[in-house]
Amino acid sequence: MITAEVMEQALSLKSADRYALLELLHSSLDKPDPEINQVWHEEILRRIKAFNEGRLETVSMEEAFRDL
Repeated sequence: MITAEVMEQALSLKSADRYALLELLHSSLDKPDPEINQVWHEEILRRIKAFNEGRLETVSMEEAFRDL
């Protein structure tokens, strides 16, 4: 079965079944990547260290959200 056929069949499902399929497909893609998690962990530690050493410029929450 080719992709176009699968998509056509999926679109013919009842809305509840399409939603269940959507959730299944989304969960199959939403997997943590240990490599990316490690990079973010290192970045978090770098930023905390910079903040604690006074090398990180900060703004108040009010200032950050002022223009929203």
